Amino acid sequence: MPNPDFSQVTTWVFDLDNTLYPPHMRLFDQIEVKMTDWVMRALQVDRARADHLRAHYWQTYGTTLAGLMSEHDVDPGPYLTDVHDIDFSVLAPDPDLAGALAALPGRKIVFTNACAPYAEKVLSARGFAGLFDAVYGVEHAAFHPKPHARAFETVFALDGVSPARAAMFEDDPRNLAVPHDLGMRTVHVAPIPAPAPHIHHHTDDLAGFLQRLTR
Repeated sequence: MPNPDFSQVTTWVFDLDNTLYPPHMRLFDQIEVKMTDWVMRALQVDRARADHLRAHYWQTYGTTLAGLMSEHDVDPGPYLTDVHDIDFSVLAPDPDLAGALAALPGRKIVFTNACAPYAEKVLSARGFAGLFDAVYGVEHAAFHPKPHARAFETVFALDGVSPARAAMFEDDPRNLAVPHDLGMRTVHVAPIPAPAPHIHHHTDDLAGFLQRLTR
């Protein structure tokens, strides 16, 4: 593996939304609409207030769900089922990324703030079914979301991840701070860089980035 930053990596941890598919596919736009609708119904507020709360809870707690659970004692099960009931046909298979993922040496896992059944549907639509050794949703983190340390600690303990020999790929810069502090290699996957001390690498082409690691 040419890049010495990754020579010791044996576990590759990937976020899902806007990481394993590009933002221009706009899948998460559908989820945001569903979340706002859910907040409107559950809290009996108008759309403007619901949209504000959705964004405020995401910024404050890491996810809208975490805010709803903390401030309104919301049951996460029905919420997760409802907001992830969307149209996956906007996603296209990506053979280049599939090949790059398959070529990575070691263990590959997905860790998302969404739920695992939704993640499996996304992976299938992208042509990545069977490429990952495990898929972890927020339910596996006892509903503690990234970027909070407890989320990472819970999932990594469950999977047996050794952070010093792992790399984390994420579109949200906030979610790379704890992995960095744990000793992981961190890669920001997004169209625009977000320079920060806890980000080791940036790419707007995940397939190309991974391919260069295995040449």
